[in-house]
Amino acid sequence: MKQGLIIIDVQNDYFPTGKFTLNNTELTLQNTLKLQKHFRSQQLPIFYIQHIKSDPHADFFANGSLGAEIHPSLLPLGNLHEYLVKKTFPNSFYQTELQKKLQQEQIQQIVICGMMSHMCVDSTTRHASELGYQPILIHDACTTCDLEFDGKTIPSQVVHNSFMSALTNFASVVSCEMFVQTKQTVL
Repeated sequence: MKQGLIIIDVQNDYFPTGKFTLNNTELTLQNTLKLQKHFRSQQLPIFYIQHIKSDPHADFFANGSLGAEIHPSLLPLGNLHEYLVKKTFPNSFYQTELQKKLQQEQIQQIVICGMMSHMCVDSTTRHASELGYQPILIHDACTTCDLEFDGKTIPSQVVHNSFMSALTNFASVVSCEMFVQTKQTVL
């Protein structure tokens, strides 16, 4: 079963010097780099998803800004099997070329990591499942932020864990180490 890696929105604005800092970005980045290295060593395709906001005054990810760029340590090599897919909605499939590129590469299963667990990772994982890609979600290569609800702050780790547990209904949710060591495939 041919796999492809989808790295969602690992962009500068989510890191400490950016405009919308998330929690645990360094650990998430390190695990994402391990996944990238693994897929490159297997010569399997990697799809970098980049969220762009068209409003030049956007709070973050403004089109053309340094903050909207993919984190420099992840920059695609420019080889034939690494793709940059731009999106404007949380779902990486919606109004993008992702599905077309996955089909061109004859991808049967996708491995997902990225930012934010409760938004784009969630939306993309659910859609991937509905499309039959039997996704594998790498929980420690994803992160998010604190949220507010009903006058209370929900810590990012609680948000993250809640979404990861819910996504077990749509994906195999595993650690980076488990995935790389076992070369996991289908559920």
